[in-house]
Amino acid sequence: MIKAIFWDNDGVLVDTEHLYFEASRDALRQVGIELSLAQFVHLTLDLGKSPIGLAARRGIPAQTVEVLRRRKNERYADLLQNGAEPMAGAAETLAALHGKVAMAIVTSSRRDHFDLIHRNNGLLGFFDFILTREDYQHSKPNPEPYLKALKASGLRAEECLVIEDTRRGLEAARQAGLRCVVMPNRLAPNNNFNDAFQVIRELQEVTQLVLAEAGSATAPLPLG
Repeated sequence: MIKAIFWDNDGVLVDTEHLYFEASRDALRQVGIELSLAQFVHLTLDLGKSPIGLAARRGIPAQTVEVLRRRKNERYADLLQNGAEPMAGAAETLAALHGKVAMAIVTSSRRDHFDLIHRNNGLLGFFDFILTREDYQHSKPNPEPYLKALKASGLRAEECLVIEDTRRGLEAARQAGLRCVVMPNRLAPNNNFNDAFQVIRELQEVTQLVLAEAGSATAPLPLG
């Protein structure tokens, strides 16, 4: 029975990946590098690497690369000043599951960006705990974020479900021994997710899946 859901954030709960792409592209243009959407998808969504690394591989000095990284983060924060729109069906799905299963967010976002993302959208009240980039050493596709979430939940892997949208997220969940449902990111809708527990096209399908498995069991206590 599913007792907890670990949600990815960007591209699953909120529509932000296009903003991160814009910020990364703008930073790299300052040194004459044109970041394509295909490069961004491969580096960031599949491999979990920063596109700014392209500058280092083109021979840009390390000090300049760090300046670009800072400008990218500043630009992304600027783009998030009004928060970020929830994905279609996010609020309704979270409300339907709230109190029936415990829920957490496990994200690669920095905390300052995460707080900007959620400043106005009202989603955070549905969650029992949140792990951001500062809470672990190795980011997805390393399993550490989900292993930490599993430990924090106090549950067994078979009692938890991950919701992701990218190859790196799926790989992190699988390496942590967790079942992973994937709703493909809109920037890479045709990626191969054959090794996912299930592939969905809208968030409301999560409610159907969880409630069908949970049946009429008593709702779990909130996680500490």
